[in-house]
Amino acid sequence: MTVNYLLANGFKVHDYAKGEVIYPPDAAPRAVYFIKSGKVKMVTVNAEGQEFIQGIFKANDYFGEPALILNKPYLAYTIAMQDCEIIPVYRDTFFKFLDENTVFSRKLIQNLSERLFYKSMMLEELANEQAEHRIRTLLNYLFKDLDKDAELKVTRQQLADMAGLRVETVIRTIKKLAAQAELKLVRGKLIKV
Repeated sequence: MTVNYLLANGFKVHDYAKGEVIYPPDAAPRAVYFIKSGKVKMVTVNAEGQEFIQGIFKANDYFGEPALILNKPYLAYTIAMQDCEIIPVYRDTFFKFLDENTVFSRKLIQNLSERLFYKSMMLEELANEQAEHRIRTLLNYLFKDLDKDAELKVTRQQLADMAGLRVETVIRTIKKLAAQAELKLVRGKLIKV
């Protein structure tokens, strides 16, 4: 199931403004959300109000399927990081499509496995108290699918939120990694070496 397939089959696009909550934690799952344009972040917020980014989704990605498949409440906020066009695919339609399309079903399993791997990796990293190790592992993971000299399109604050660190710590660590030639910094942008 792709955005083009959904558009060609008459699914409706919903607009979300930057900063708008698509669904909050504890809401009952109703749909899987396919992104036509924009970016969405999935975050948990601790008692002090600090965000921890669980994931960032962009055009042609989808989110919300674990809660829908398990019929469990959502665990995190999903928030539009910029103006977004999103196509919700509601429960019955989504399950019917899974039953009828083994290629998409396999792709869904792969996607869920990649997310599980990422969360397991980050859980292990959060247990490691060395900030440099956390940042290095996170950057290696985020760079893995990029070509050499490609820009990593995340902010320092997003990296801090993903790693459970302060942004100042991330900035210092990135400068150190750049000095060690583990990445390049070009006008503040993180570039894969």
